[in-house]
Amino acid sequence: MWFDEAVFYQIYPLGFCGAERENDFGETRHRFQAIEAEIPKLLELGVTAVLFNPLFESERHGYDTVDFFRADRRLGTNGELAHMVDALHAAGIRVVFDGVFNHVGRGFPPFREVLEKREGTDYRFWFNVDFHGNSRYNDGLSYADWEGHPELVKLRLENADLQNYLMDAVRFWIREFHIDGLRLDVSYLLPPWFMELLRRTVNAEKEDFFLMGEVIHLNNFAQNLCPSRLDSITNYEGYRSLVSAFNSRNLFEIEYSLSRLFGNFPWALLRGKNLFSFVDNHDVERAATALKEGRNLFGLYSVLFTMPGIPCIYYGSEYAAKGDKSEGDYRLRPAACEIDRSRSDLFSHLARLARLRAASPALAYGTYTKVTLRNTDFSFLREGGGERLLVAVNIAETDCVLHAGDGEGEDVFTGERTLLSEVHLPPFSSKIFRKI
Repeated sequence: MWFDEAVFYQIYPLGFCGAERENDFGETRHRFQAIEAEIPKLLELGVTAVLFNPLFESERHGYDTVDFFRADRRLGTNGELAHMVDALHAAGIRVVFDGVFNHVGRGFPPFREVLEKREGTDYRFWFNVDFHGNSRYNDGLSYADWEGHPELVKLRLENADLQNYLMDAVRFWIREFHIDGLRLDVSYLLPPWFMELLRRTVNAEKEDFFLMGEVIHLNNFAQNLCPSRLDSITNYEGYRSLVSAFNSRNLFEIEYSLSRLFGNFPWALLRGKNLFSFVDNHDVERAATALKEGRNLFGLYSVLFTMPGIPCIYYGSEYAAKGDKSEGDYRLRPAACEIDRSRSDLFSHLARLARLRAASPALAYGTYTKVTLRNTDFSFLREGGGERLLVAVNIAETDCVLHAGDGEGEDVFTGERTLLSEVHLPPFSSKIFRKI
């Protein structure tokens, strides 16, 4: 499918466009053009799909939705949002929205009506409300929320009227904005039957519609990667193992994860599945901040783009933008105009990787096999579609030699040939060879 071959770019629109942190629900601003202006850069980078974090009317950060049918006024109008999506499509870039179906903001009109009318409204069945309790807002009632955050009111998805409302919203997004997929926020809290309802709904509109779920832990969720539910899930295990392995100078950690999930073993948990892979996003430290040795940033991305999965670049990270969680998540979500774009060397490296990934059947669909492994260097083979690629990485400050098999390999970027029995890697480097 198209998403198996895609290179994603993630944009957090409220941050990217420099929107106000709080929605005053006043006049509409017009900021979607700032994203449209980036399309030439996305094409230069080799991006084939964009994942947008929340775009619809919310109170603060986007995940506290108050209107599923209106673009956030801090960003623009529905018409301007549709124009932006059309512009991306015209450039050959697919578009995936963020679907937030587990919870809403307190300003969501049906919940406001519950606060006002209590038992006098049928909207009370859209939420898990206890009229004998009290909330931290002293509402005279209590309600289920998302993981202890009372500003995020949990939806009672079992309610048929609520299901109809949410599916109407999804159909509206597809018909109005022509989107190609959805990321399901906190999908680990969505019941399987809801994912199946969503799958039937989107497939009735678009057969190749992409559904990807946000999952923090993989083990108990693999069953939901199936045709009736989801196409992919976020690979947080791979993210954690990759960053930790590079920082601890222990590549056994990432190799173990890759073999456990995707290796050529009957017990491999997700062999043949493409998880959504990343080294940073809107919830975690930027890779350039998380890495102890900045010179390993190139190797980190080389592994990301060549290991099994669908690679995604978080906006600004192609320039080695930094960001930590010292101010909540706001430092992770800067305005695009605030990002230093002087790191053209990393941008060029990612562009090469993106074009390789988008054109390679072995990287999109091939098997994974470990070839060599030591603490600070390792190599693996991706094989499929008549193509065999050997990936070699050195994260140490000294040269190394890898004995990676017989025959010759051709460097996919330089065309230089080398004997695979003696692959020389300089410090903090990576190479990708096409086996001859």
